[in-house]
Parts: sequence; C-alpha cells; structure tokens
Amino acid sequence: MKIRPRILRKSKGIRSLVQETKLHISDFIAPLFILEGEGICEEINSLPNYFRRSLDETLLDLKELKKIGIRAVVLFVKCEDHLKDNAGTEALNDDGLMQRSIREIKKHFPDLVVFSDVALDPYSSFGHDGIVENEKVLNDESAQILAEMALSHAKAGVDFVAPSDMMDGRISLIRNKLEEHRFTDVGIMSYSAKYASCFYGPFRDALDSAPGFGDKKSYQMDPANRKEALKEVALDINEGADIIMIKPAMAYLDIIRDVTIETNLPVSAYQVSGEYAMIKAAAEKEWLNEDDAILESLTAIKRAGASLIISYFIKDIARILNTTKN
Repeated sequence: MKIRPRILRKSKGIRSLVQETKLHISDFIAPLFILEGEGICEEINSLPNYFRRSLDETLLDLKELKKIGIRAVVLFVKCEDHLKDNAGTEALNDDGLMQRSIREIKKHFPDLVVFSDVALDPYSSFGHDGIVENEKVLNDESAQILAEMALSHAKAGVDFVAPSDMMDGRISLIRNKLEEHRFTDVGIMSYSAKYASCFYGPFRDALDSAPGFGDKKSYQMDPANRKEALKEVALDINEGADIIMIKPAMAYLDIIRDVTIETNLPVSAYQVSGEYAMIKAAAEKEWLNEDDAILESLTAIKRAGASLIISYFIKDIARILNTTKN
C-alpha cells in the first residue's frame, strides 16, 4: 500500500497536530439566569448543576467565569409574576432587572462582551413571544415593542441585543431604532433560524416562560424545514443582523453547515437546555462518559461551522480543555 491513513492516527501527539477542528474557550458564550433578590443561588431541577442567581451572586460567578477564560455572556432574567402582562410592559422598564444587570455587569467587567435576550415571553402573562389577541400572537405590534426593548438594553450599555422571538421584520425595526438613537456600535445577534423544538423544556422551567396556551409553532420554525432557514437568514442579514444564531444545535448541524456556507457573517449555535439535560441524565445512569459526550457534542457543533457556541457546559468544557492541554 502507498497510502496508509492510520499513520496520522498512531499517537496522541500526531492526532493533535493534524486535528481539523479545535475548541477554544473563547468560542463560548455563557448563558446566565438572573432573578430578583440578594444572596440567591438556586439550582434548576431540570438543568443539574446549573443555577438561577440574584444579581449579586451573578457578579461573584462572573469572577470565576473570567478566571477560566470566558469572554462573553448572554443574559436571561426571570420576571416576577406580578410584573407580567400581555404587553410585556416590564420589558421596557429602564430600571428593570435586565437593564440593571447589564449596567452592573458592564460596570464591574467592562471588557466582558454582554448579549441580552430580547423576547417578550419572560414578561408575558401568556408566556408567548408577543402580544396576544384572541389566542393569536400579533407580529407587527410585537416587533415594535421588541425594538423599544432593544433600545432600552442599549441605553443600559449592552454590547449585543439578541432577539430570540422569530417575529417577522423585527431585525429591521431594531436596527432602525438603534440608528435613530445613535447606538451605532450596538450589535444584533439574531436568532434567525429558531426551531419549534421539544428541547427547550428545562429553559422554560428556569424562567417560568412556558406558553400558557397552545405552542409556538406559528412563529418558530418547523423542524422538518431546511430551505426555509436560508430564507430567514437572508432576510435578517438584509435587515442588519451582525451575527446569525441557529437554535437548537445538535439536531440541526445540517442547518449550521448550510448557513455557514451561505454567509460570511459569524454563525452562532445554541446547545440548548434539553441537549444539556440529555447528556447529564445519560451520564448519571452511566450509559456514557460525560466528559467524552460533552467534548464530542461541542466539537460537532464547531465542525459544522459555528464560530460561537452558547452552552450550559461552560465550566465543564473549560476544565476538559485545560486537562487536554496539560
């Protein structure tokens, strides 16, 4: 034989030299769940070893995240029930939990890149991503509120707003609103292809944001559709998105790949709560090796083309990569 591919696999050193896809801690964005109060650190039952924290505890956690090399976070807040209504009024409160969190985090960690979730479901009395009328989620009225919400986050000092709602036309409205108010350096990471997935359950537990009726299939994408994702991405790029998000990640590697080929913009992917919970549950049953599953799943997401990854395995992957490096 003249060609022996196994030569390049015969030792750990050689395999490392020729490895095509390499993870680095700077590839990751850490999701943070914040709630009102002080001194609160609650484990999320359906997200083992992941926590909801009050803002003061979040700042302490960020010190640890900074030590392991995390450079970016995405913020999600749990709105108190008495503040929820159909119009998501609290989302526009310049002194609301999200806005205060942005200000405090940027004050204490000015070099940290902060993304903020822009969606109405945490603030909605119906648990939907928009205004509800006769059990129908209104698009244009909701998109207008999302633009105002993004502006409020920009005023607080956020680096990127991250609209995760899937309302038509909201990227254009957000970009125009930011430009109008001279927030020309605030970016938009658009959830361009967000699928109506079964893997979001633990996240909705974390924020108490499950829909109060029906489902989200009238605005989130059909998991069976592939070409539609490219249409959604093209629209968001034309409307002014800076980063494209695919959500979920592991069951949609083909979509990540398609989008990466079609655009020169950075592509991010969200390894969602259900994907995290599955690996944790299987590892607890000793049906697979947890560290190996974490590394393989995240490598697959990056191999598909994602340059940024949101994952609940942040601290795990930092430890694994450090161990591998040493």
